[in-house]
Amino acid sequence: MTVWINRYPEERVRARERSAPADGPLAGVRFAVKDNLDVAGLPTTAACPALADRVAEADAEAVARLAAAGAVPVGKTNMDQFATGLVGTRSPYGACHSVFAADRVSGGSSSGSAVAVARGDVPLALGTDTAGSGRVPAAFNGIVGIKPTRGLVSARGLLPACRSLDCVTAFTRTVAEGRTALRAMAGFDPRDPWSRAAPAVPPPGIAASLRVAAVPAGPLDLDPKHDAAWQAAVARARTVFDAVVEVDIAPFLAAARLLYAGPWPAERFAAFGSLLTPDGPHLDPTVRRIALAGRDVGGADVFAGLDRLAELRRATEPVWWEVDTLMLPVTPGHPTLAEVAADPVGVNARLGTYTNFVNLLDLAAVAVPAGTRADGLPFGVQFVAPAFADEPLLDAAARWCGEPYADPAPAPGRVLLAVAGAHLSGLPLNGQLLSFGARLHRRTRTAAGYRLFRLPGPGIPRPGLVAGGDGPAAGIAVEVWDVPEQGVGWLLSQIPAPLGLGRVALADGTSVAGFVTVEGAVRDAEDVSRYGSWRRVLAAADGSPG
Repeated sequence: MTVWINRYPEERVRARERSAPADGPLAGVRFAVKDNLDVAGLPTTAACPALADRVAEADAEAVARLAAAGAVPVGKTNMDQFATGLVGTRSPYGACHSVFAADRVSGGSSSGSAVAVARGDVPLALGTDTAGSGRVPAAFNGIVGIKPTRGLVSARGLLPACRSLDCVTAFTRTVAEGRTALRAMAGFDPRDPWSRAAPAVPPPGIAASLRVAAVPAGPLDLDPKHDAAWQAAVARARTVFDAVVEVDIAPFLAAARLLYAGPWPAERFAAFGSLLTPDGPHLDPTVRRIALAGRDVGGADVFAGLDRLAELRRATEPVWWEVDTLMLPVTPGHPTLAEVAADPVGVNARLGTYTNFVNLLDLAAVAVPAGTRADGLPFGVQFVAPAFADEPLLDAAARWCGEPYADPAPAPGRVLLAVAGAHLSGLPLNGQLLSFGARLHRRTRTAAGYRLFRLPGPGIPRPGLVAGGDGPAAGIAVEVWDVPEQGVGWLLSQIPAPLGLGRVALADGTSVAGFVTVEGAVRDAEDVSRYGSWRRVLAAADGSPG
């Protein structure tokens, strides 16, 4: 198979090594670059041989930042042409296959980059991800694929596929290696109109430690061997996370379908449509057909698609108030080269079932190995989280992979405080926490045995958390906040009886301060422990999904 499209001569690589910073975090690390990103002195073909004479004069910004950290580019890797595909077969340079089986696809579009890392050519490779191209080939080759928040890594020097969605990604063998690469690449680039600066403080609702995972409620459309591996992964998740919650992923999947059923093919045509004529053997026919269809998308179609996407984004938002990360299989199956040849569009479309929505909904993701299927092929899962949750998301991925990670600890003068009711993220009294600089530390659950009561009285609905008794074995959902000590005192002065401050035992065996109620004060209160969380009590009361 053709993994590399162009490579530096070894003497050029060694020259760059000699000039690279010797004290950088990536000193001496050789890396590959997907052939839609510029590397100085090499053509950027995007797997279109007609572009072989377009030699880049400078490195793409992501490549340059890795080089500034001491890493050394060695060459350009094969890909699905113009980054349009998830299979790794849409290249006039030849198809790539999985390192695990010569008859199975490598995944795409970042096919060569993933294979180069998986077979040990380099420890690091850059890819891109518009619909899943930084995650699908990671899953099919048993490696890590990091897809950061849109705009966190500059896309300057990238031949785009869909400029508003494209993300530069990293392939590595470990989460730690990928984290180092992402930190080196990330940063605001004023010369990239799509670049975004990471906020100094994470957006509301993003915890410093991701401890509550969501999985889809009900069965998924998976091939049998994939489904068995997925069930094993879900069982394992219950040992890795403090809690695993089942959620409805229908709006996520509906957003995924918009990528090709909506107006976004027009953005592909805008990006590289001028390169699709005249036709010839230098063009992949499937890629050309998909992109040329974008010519027929009208302005009204674009705005209708954007409006539908906004509706679906709003429909997904409640998920993120209850959980930290959504765990999904990366793909529904692992097709053969023959299956793709027989149905190039249908097989490719199915591969994006669980990846296409991520960039449309402005989410971050990381694909990680999750064992092997019964036939020995690798199986991968992805963890998805809101924009700018990249660092805690990588902590969660490291925990999954058994790699070292460190939970953030409160600074001097700050304490951890558990809340279970109106102070939860997005609820009426959460603003009190935010007003004096509290930060969400983690979502979790209490230890078994706690009970939750709806307290009587005027004003906003209030819960009472009571220790002892026959509460749910899975505990009660709480948020743990990192709070200034003076803030705790102020809160204590504001909460009405029968609420008070005590110790709350958590699912991981630790305990923190928290708002609790003594058992004798809830004789006239309704026991709502069966719901497992105050949010679900409120949802049941107003008839909304909970």
